[in-house]
Amino acid sequence: MQLTILGCYGGYPHNGVGTSSYLLTSGDYHLLLDCGSGALLALEKVLDPLQLNAVLLTHYHHDHTADVGVLQYLWQLAPGKKAEPLLPIYGHTADPLNFGSLTWPNATVGQAYNPAGTLKLGPFEIDFLPTHHPVPAYAPRITEVKTGATLAFTADTAAFAGLAEWSRGVDVLLADTNFFADHQGTAWHLTSTQAGTLAKEAGVKRLLLTHLPQTGSLEQLQQEAQAAAGTTVEVAVVKPQSIYKI
Repeated sequence: MQLTILGCYGGYPHNGVGTSSYLLTSGDYHLLLDCGSGALLALEKVLDPLQLNAVLLTHYHHDHTADVGVLQYLWQLAPGKKAEPLLPIYGHTADPLNFGSLTWPNATVGQAYNPAGTLKLGPFEIDFLPTHHPVPAYAPRITEVKTGATLAFTADTAAFAGLAEWSRGVDVLLADTNFFADHQGTAWHLTSTQAGTLAKEAGVKRLLLTHLPQTGSLEQLQQEAQAAAGTTVEVAVVKPQSIYKI
């Protein structure tokens, strides 16, 4: 399984880099995990978007879905051979209006996932955990069936006890880390220290910080998480070499 970071900021794009979007590849199967602002441009640098096999959305906040519309237009209008006749976009049905928008005639079709069940997509099996966020959001734990490799993505969430058991022992934990350790007040995202503590409690092999803040030192963010984690900690970045083998 291979992970490519397409966008890694929370809220809005910054310094030429977009918001949450990730490409998971296993063999010739390509899964787009979230589709934030700038995702399509970043995707075009590493893969013909028509070769996507599916899209999976954790929730419907714009920084995770902003490029869904233009991806639908591309599938409707762009010439070329498609990996799928209609691109399936998997989302939850707790927000019927946004789920309904995932279907676009002759381009994409919305597919509902059951957060209480296991979703089987090509070479992957995906289980979900409801997160603590102002809107319904679900964290996917993705297993590559052939190799047993595992990736857990917290999606957007405040810290809560269930995250550690859900992510226990994964090869890579992709963690929403939008705040520094000294953040005060309401936090619907993890702080650096909380992300590091989660990685330690869950015994993950590798922690990758994402959904990053636009201000402040990312080196500091990494160091704060590292101090709590006791495992390898990296900051997600968008550049050609940011392809992670899992």
